Amino acid sequence: MSKFRLPTLTRRAFLASSAAAAAGAMMPLHSPSPAQAAPLREVTLRAAPGRVRLLPAADAETPAWSYNGSVPGPEIRVKQGERLRITVENGLAEETTVHWHGVRVPNAMDGVPYLTQPPIDAGKSFVYEYDAVDAGTFWYHPHQRSFEQVGRGLYGPLIIEEPEPIRVDRDVTWVLGDWRLTKSAEISDDFGNMHDAMHGGRIGNTVTINGHVPDAFAVRRGERIRLRLINAANARIFGLDFADHKPIIAALDGQPVEPHAPDGGLVVLGPAMRADVILDMTAASGSRVSVTDRFYEGLEYRLVDLAYADTPLRDKMPDWPVVLPPNPLREPDMTAAIRHEVTFNGGMMGTMVMQEMGGSMGKGSSGGMGGGMMGNMGMMMDMMHTGGIWFINGVAAEGHVMKPMLTLERDRAHVIAMTNATAWHHPIHLHGHSFRVLSRNGQPTRYREWQDTVLMAPREKVEIAFVADNPGDWMIHCHILEHQAAGMMGVFRVA
Repeated sequence: MSKFRLPTLTRRAFLASSAAAAAGAMMPLHSPSPAQAAPLREVTLRAAPGRVRLLPAADAETPAWSYNGSVPGPEIRVKQGERLRITVENGLAEETTVHWHGVRVPNAMDGVPYLTQPPIDAGKSFVYEYDAVDAGTFWYHPHQRSFEQVGRGLYGPLIIEEPEPIRVDRDVTWVLGDWRLTKSAEISDDFGNMHDAMHGGRIGNTVTINGHVPDAFAVRRGERIRLRLINAANARIFGLDFADHKPIIAALDGQPVEPHAPDGGLVVLGPAMRADVILDMTAASGSRVSVTDRFYEGLEYRLVDLAYADTPLRDKMPDWPVVLPPNPLREPDMTAAIRHEVTFNGGMMGTMVMQEMGGSMGKGSSGGMGGGMMGNMGMMMDMMHTGGIWFINGVAAEGHVMKPMLTLERDRAHVIAMTNATAWHHPIHLHGHSFRVLSRNGQPTRYREWQDTVLMAPREKVEIAFVADNPGDWMIHCHILEHQAAGMMGVFRVA
């Protein structure tokens, strides 16, 4: 049984709170005229309990929640510029929503309960409709009680293809899942426990690719694969080592980036993050090469083997271009950008880390910790006694509807200087926008990558920038879902 408190906002209160959002927030980002209407793709997703086969044993079935009877849910694959109309039917015994992670949708389509829509009641349905403005690798999942609904299997991939995709032999999606299973192959019912919330979140004991514990992935020497990696885990961070292969990252969080080899050879993905990897199959025919997850020191394990066929596809690797075309994102004007500061606090050892970092945390335009650190620490200690565990600028969320912590002037460039004043990693996700990652600990990033979720290491400082061009009230939160549910969630308003 989950331990986190749930918001008690009424439907009337939701309507009152949503009136504060600009009327433009209800409109699509791009509204084609009737003569230029985008092609419409219609999809139905039904969230419901069922049974899935996660483990290789023939008699091992796991009760889970899924979309359309499968984990992950069906891959929704459309072309950039198409319009999506997705009917979500709720076959659960509780409310749900669907959030389109990383997709720049109108505010009313963002799937955050009470903030952007009433949750979908049991037995009811809701229609989401929006334009696929950016090409890339995205995914969908609930934002209602996500720490449990995602943990029980409710997630799926959303792929938006470029009008002219780069040339590869295969375009493959791997949705990485993480499960906490009992000896009887059932999902452990300890959602929302205090230990997970205060530490690194709900890290499981079973990892799947596309809903199955993998053994081998069949490849051929000379083959080039575009491997779309999606981390759908509640809390597990992956650091994938492809052994003697040389992965090239072509996109992060759906947005193209200068093709490059990952730092240290590991493709690192925090929860909710994605990477498009160009992988050339260079090993010998008939061989097997293990892909190993090495993120947690001392807990490395073989994820899957690349199993080479006995005959090659070609004698040498292709030299096709791997640069992806840019998406229509507005470049922030750094000469006129407005600066804000945000500090993430709390969790086990949080007070100690704040004391260590106190002298280096300034106070910015949006109220970082700074000189008020000791007062904020006292306030946080009081909140921890009433259930708050994680904090943004000293405030722990108690549901999705909150007073905005930041108000961003619409169509202006903004810099958010973020400090992780905790002893744990946090993948910080902004809704409705993608941002450039400018610096880490004061050092400029090499690729100034566009992302929607940035993984912050303990005690790390990260600066991001974007144009606030999507009006409405939006979430900013840690995507370790237990951290989000235990307070590390806030609202920023674009108006």
